[in-house]
Amino acid sequence: MGAIDGTHIHANVPVAEAAPFYGRKPYPTQNVLAAVDFDLRFTYVLAGWEGSAHDVTVLRDALDRPTGLKVPEGISVPCPILVSLTNDKLTL
Repeated sequence: MGAIDGTHIHANVPVAEAAPFYGRKPYPTQNVLAAVDFDLRFTYVLAGWEGSAHDVTVLRDALDRPTGLKVPEGISVPCPILVSLTNDKLTL
């Protein structure tokens, strides 16, 4: 695993369902998590979480899914996961 990061992508949702998609942006978004290898090839993408979902929630979901994000051997992930957000960068 080279890097993981999250971003918010503009979402078009019906007005009646839009509230959870509003977070820190002034428009509805989806919170998307992506991982790349050291050659900058995408190895994992999780899309669909509402924009109001916290990055830790999305990361935990990615790690908990049966076919989710796999952390290579030799890389430790603290348990419980400790996450630091700096300038929109997700750091384990």
